[in-house]
Amino acid sequence: MTEMTYKAHAHWRDYLELTKPRVVLLLLLTALVGMCLASPTWVGWDVFIPAMAGIGLMSGSAAAVNHLVDRHIDARMARTLRRPLPSGSLSPRHVLGFAAVIGTLGFIVLALWVNMLTAWLTLTSLVGYAIVYTMYLKRATPQNIVIGGLAGAAPPLLGWTAVTNEIHPHAILLVMIVFTWTPPHFWALAVHRAKDYAKAEIPMLPVTHGIEFTKTCIFLYTILLAMICLLPYIVGMSGLIYLVGSSILSLWFLGYAWKLKFAPEKHTAYRMFGFSIWQLMALFVLLLVDHYVATPAI
Repeated sequence: MTEMTYKAHAHWRDYLELTKPRVVLLLLLTALVGMCLASPTWVGWDVFIPAMAGIGLMSGSAAAVNHLVDRHIDARMARTLRRPLPSGSLSPRHVLGFAAVIGTLGFIVLALWVNMLTAWLTLTSLVGYAIVYTMYLKRATPQNIVIGGLAGAAPPLLGWTAVTNEIHPHAILLVMIVFTWTPPHFWALAVHRAKDYAKAEIPMLPVTHGIEFTKTCIFLYTILLAMICLLPYIVGMSGLIYLVGSSILSLWFLGYAWKLKFAPEKHTAYRMFGFSIWQLMALFVLLLVDHYVATPAI
């Protein structure tokens, strides 16, 4: 494929797709909650706007690098075959340049208008996802999601440090929630797409250890997630609104995990994957609402 062909097919929507906007929006929601929980009042716009912009730009940069590194894998999987690089809409050179520009811009925004701690932590997260996970862990171990998930769990901490310029145990607790949520979320998709991952020779857990073993791991991680989701209430970080709402969501997610393990239907894994996205969104919205309503804990 020639460079002229790449240019002829390039479109702004292709560049937008490189950033994985739906994933970045979910990350920004968790960062927003981190910012709000770090402050007794609404976060000032002078912090909110540059923090969200900088974190969003650097998250988009990491996603673009992921597209670049995984382009040959994406070309072998039905789910990713039509992405900008395997479809020929963009050239690797253009994607690399795009990732470098928005990543650098995001770092500058955070460094100049937020604080250096947040800038460096966000850069560390970018390197963790784009380099450590995408280039190494994804191809090296079936525990890729567990280890690499730490980079994707960082945004609540980044939001917290954007406001306070310090790392707090409550921010780490928010990271723990996202970190523990990641394996059952992604392994559910991996179960649904196991043949695709096997074809692409990616050592995802269903490929290396089998689907039944993966279902067991999903069930156990879902139990662990339910326990960790209680901690914000236990440590006094949230009140009854969060406790009731998160408990319902945890039981609902556990229901999916139980069904996937013991009574699966054709699309159970994919439905669990879809629900997990809404669950994480709802959990953080509950934290946000509870924080401003200030429901007292018992």
